[in-house]
Amino acid sequence: MCRLALLGALLASAAGAQASTPTPAAGPTWEGQVIYQVMPDRFFDGNTANNVGVDRANLRAWHGGDLPGLTSKLPYIQNLGATAVWLTPVYRQQAANSFDTAAYHGYWPADFRDVDPHFGTLADFGAFVKSAHGAGMRVVLDQVINHFGYEAAAVKEHPTWFNGQKECDATTNKDVDCPLAGLPDLKQSNPEVRSLLLGNDDFWRGQGVDALRYDAIKHVERPFLRDLLAKDRAAGTWTLGEWFDADTGTVAEWQRAGFDSLFLFSLQTAMRLSVMGGSSLTNVANVLSRQGELPRPGEVALFLDNHDVPRFAQGSLFEDVGQARTRYGLRALMTLKGVPVIWQGTEIAMRGGADPDNRRDMRFENEWTPAERQVFETARDAIAVRKASQALSVGDQKLLPVPASLQDDLLLLTRQAGNERVLVAWHYGKNRKTYSIRLSTLGLGPDGQGLTRSLFAGQDAKMSVSGGWLHLSLPGEDAAVFGLR
Repeated sequence: MCRLALLGALLASAAGAQASTPTPAAGPTWEGQVIYQVMPDRFFDGNTANNVGVDRANLRAWHGGDLPGLTSKLPYIQNLGATAVWLTPVYRQQAANSFDTAAYHGYWPADFRDVDPHFGTLADFGAFVKSAHGAGMRVVLDQVINHFGYEAAAVKEHPTWFNGQKECDATTNKDVDCPLAGLPDLKQSNPEVRSLLLGNDDFWRGQGVDALRYDAIKHVERPFLRDLLAKDRAAGTWTLGEWFDADTGTVAEWQRAGFDSLFLFSLQTAMRLSVMGGSSLTNVANVLSRQGELPRPGEVALFLDNHDVPRFAQGSLFEDVGQARTRYGLRALMTLKGVPVIWQGTEIAMRGGADPDNRRDMRFENEWTPAERQVFETARDAIAVRKASQALSVGDQKLLPVPASLQDDLLLLTRQAGNERVLVAWHYGKNRKTYSIRLSTLGLGPDGQGLTRSLFAGQDAKMSVSGGWLHLSLPGEDAAVFGLR
């Protein structure tokens, strides 16, 4: 990498972030973290003795992954560069199948304060947390607060805990008071339910978790959510909410209500269309232009895919194109302000359609193709570049005003923390192209002299400044970041 000095005035006028709303009362910060999402049953089998009902040929059955297996693979996650691990629920699930599907995913709970035997024991969970913390990684646990499993004993034992057909018919708030996918819908305003759910958080905090990811918050009573979040904030627990298809406005609303973070689904959709789908970068620019609405933009969860949507690489019919564009997407994701979340297997461009096809078993180094290894190396490098740069990790972000004729093909933004500045360029064009844009058009200050190559390894992207112009030489369909000083 060549990184020659540029005059500080180059980006002086772009130093500030876009205007943002006042931040709520300070809570724990995860800005600068990179989260790796794991579905334990589909990750790695570390104890074959708990493989009851395992059928790896059936994507709706248990596959044998467990907590000992996850613990044994922490070095892999650490090698990738992630700083936190998010586990989908591991507590005891309903024993019976529903709709010919086992509760391998963890979202059909029967006992919130015990580990399902398929995953191991509470002692295994404690060993995992201890190992993760020992490796310098934080632990995020999924929390279900909307429902029990279809076949959970509590449904018959405590009928007053649940909204039934009567409540559903009478309400105007169908999202909250009616069952989600027919699941027994908890009535959080019931004192016993409230006590149970608040106690669940305390229980898992006692097991050492650092953060909680709340499932399906759109379907939970708001007064209860605000009380829950206040308790989490007082306990120093970072909170991440899932509101499916949330846009910037929804994320902002819930950050103001007390959540530290939500998943920005609108950005995921835009990146799927623009980066994987090969369409205009204005999809992404339109989402990023709303950053100023967010009370805490640095905490927002950014992702390419997860266990509820088709795999990112599935967006192309051709495996090699899916792999190349996943490399583009991983680099692009690591340039943005927020908390990147990588779903297991995205770092090798695993394919898969809708649930359960997007939950195929994780594969590791000895099973990779050369192309998959290349995707992994790109992911690892992009994470390392982000972690090494204060500007990329926690810096302010400003979207630059690209000329109208280039808006489909080029997205430019700056990131800055203190005196460290970087320029980020995403390129939609299929082939290498050189762009020359007046600095004044971009809203940048006086030019300096110099040249810098992209900070990403193995990427031939160049930037130079001369005579009041910014010159960019960019490979097709990729994202680059240039260090400036």
